[in-house]
Amino acid sequence: MRIFCLFMLIISTITPSIAATLAQQTQRIISLSPHTTEMAYAAGLGNKLIAVSAYSDYPPAAEKLERVANYRGLKMERILALKPDLILAWQGGNPSRELARLEQLGIKILYSNPKTLADIPKTLERLGQYADSPQIAQQAAAEFRHQLQQLQLTNHNKPKVRYFYQLGSTPLMTVADSGWPSQIFQFCGGDNIFANSSVAYPQVNQEQVIFRQPQVIFSAQPIADTQQLWAQWQHQLVAVKQQHIYQLNTNWLNRPTPRTLLAIKQVCTLFDQVRGDH
Repeated sequence: MRIFCLFMLIISTITPSIAATLAQQTQRIISLSPHTTEMAYAAGLGNKLIAVSAYSDYPPAAEKLERVANYRGLKMERILALKPDLILAWQGGNPSRELARLEQLGIKILYSNPKTLADIPKTLERLGQYADSPQIAQQAAAEFRHQLQQLQLTNHNKPKVRYFYQLGSTPLMTVADSGWPSQIFQFCGGDNIFANSSVAYPQVNQEQVIFRQPQVIFSAQPIADTQQLWAQWQHQLVAVKQQHIYQLNTNWLNRPTPRTLLAIKQVCTLFDQVRGDH
């Protein structure tokens, strides 16, 4: 028993020192996606960010930072010149070959690819290890879990609602249950009409949507464009006939960050409106 207690005492003293060392060694951070930028600020790393990706627009302070990544790829020479201690990357969203090259050059990369809502607070806690005040990340993670639990109590056991989430119109694309942000729709009682697609982000056509008869259509595009696209099908689609076409806040919805809670509230509220009309 004495040995066990001594072991636990040693562990309890070593762990904080390791975290402190990580924070001290990590002073220059680059974020390569909008969601990792937002997560870095939420975890208390904003003061260490030296560069970010295009479309990193939240919080507003991020807009003042240099851009070193976009949909075309990474600005490798500039990233190397900035000499980061840590790079935050989006696994599956940033080019793997360029990331592998950076790792070969000795730059540490922390990958983020949340698959579930529970992964968001876990990622915050991982990032907090590199912050001067890890308590910020711990508090943010605890608050996220608390609010998520409260929302679950409010929205569980509600009737399912068939939905179609329109990512784009040319081509017409959607998301299967295996891709983000389906987790948000599922949380609110959504029944994805393309849930079992063999790819995460399938290309579909209007006939397939009509055959599956969604009760509501959500869109990442301006509402007027979506309404125009489906107007000719108002007699065939109940979602169009009952005017259940909604534009969602894509920054809340598509970025797995603490603001995902705002997306959940928005989607759940709209599902309740649809339920009220059936």
